[in-house]
Amino acid sequence: MSSDPGLAASGLATGLLQCDHFDAWRCRSCSLLQTPYAAQLAGKQAAVEALLPPLPWLPPVASTQSGFRNKAKMVVAGAVGSPTLGILGPSGEGVDLRDCALHTPGIVAALPVLAGFVTRAGLTPYDVEQRRGELKHLLVTESPDGGLMVRFVLRSQEPVARIRKHLPSLLSALGEVRVVSVNLQPEHKAILEGEQEILLAGDPTLTMGVNGFALHLRPQGFFQTNTAMAAALYAQAQEWIDEVDPDAVLDLYCGVGGFALHAAGPPARARRVLGVEISAEAIAGARLTAAEAGLDVRFEAGDAGDAASWLASLGASGAGVDAGKALVVVNPPRRGIGPELATWLESAPVDHVVYSSCNATTLARDLAAMPSLRPVAGRLLDMFPNTDHYEVVLRLERAPG
Repeated sequence: MSSDPGLAASGLATGLLQCDHFDAWRCRSCSLLQTPYAAQLAGKQAAVEALLPPLPWLPPVASTQSGFRNKAKMVVAGAVGSPTLGILGPSGEGVDLRDCALHTPGIVAALPVLAGFVTRAGLTPYDVEQRRGELKHLLVTESPDGGLMVRFVLRSQEPVARIRKHLPSLLSALGEVRVVSVNLQPEHKAILEGEQEILLAGDPTLTMGVNGFALHLRPQGFFQTNTAMAAALYAQAQEWIDEVDPDAVLDLYCGVGGFALHAAGPPARARRVLGVEISAEAIAGARLTAAEAGLDVRFEAGDAGDAASWLASLGASGAGVDAGKALVVVNPPRRGIGPELATWLESAPVDHVVYSSCNATTLARDLAAMPSLRPVAGRLLDMFPNTDHYEVVLRLERAPG
């Protein structure tokens, strides 16, 4: 056992996670699987520090190596009578990974039942080479309380009637299912899902309990795939925000509202908070969570790049709130915030930024574009164990003068 507090808190040993699929070369996605976990974490920390300016680092937050992934994105292949749920091999053949150790126990238990449902409902797996078949993916998400969201990604609506017909048997076999939907993805492209979603059964959202908040996740909404690390990430951001104690918080790329809601609570706090996200589905879920929590937080569907207007709408354009009392949170995709938003932040009436990133390379590029906002604290969270991916969160403060 390591003496590092980030490791000790997780109770992790430094041994290796054994995987038959990896050993047989059926799946090599976990590229660091043969590296002891303590070395994985140390290597990620070293890689991040090499890319970013020198700054004080908190101990990294370690994850469990297995059973952490709350979402399964399974390619469906093979035949109706014997479907595979997993990935495609180098020759386009289906590789069955329904027992993948990364997924939460509820997902592992559900996947064989879902494979049987594919056969029972006559859902023909999509053949990429032949461009025939209907069922492309099964997407399964598990909430911390064991609830499941099941989504069938289809090429067309042709199988929907059969799914509806046999759905009672699935709901009976999987009592944990809270949401069932169909997503239509008609294009022959490497796109996981399409724009149209059809709710078949259950609620419109799956509740993801995190740090006392019931975050409402809709079928097309984004949520971090490692719930424990998401909770640690939001808690760290909340700690830094509370230390600054801003009057106004602008959360850009807010998703289902995790950062914004943590910035706003408890209800007695008189802090203006606005979350902005391009996905209307995510915003609908965030608004529902805020209402249930009794928090007066605004959520708007729109372009995060229009940050000046969003900040002005909070009364924090420089006239309503001074720079020391406004804070911006950014949690962009892997491509980062980009030159336009970075340039705006460099000259904006904001002295404090919390930047959450899954790509330290683009993070370093963005930091270079806003040199007056200097990192004063950072923390790495191992969102994706057994790979070289991670999440890193920085606290930035504007340099004097």
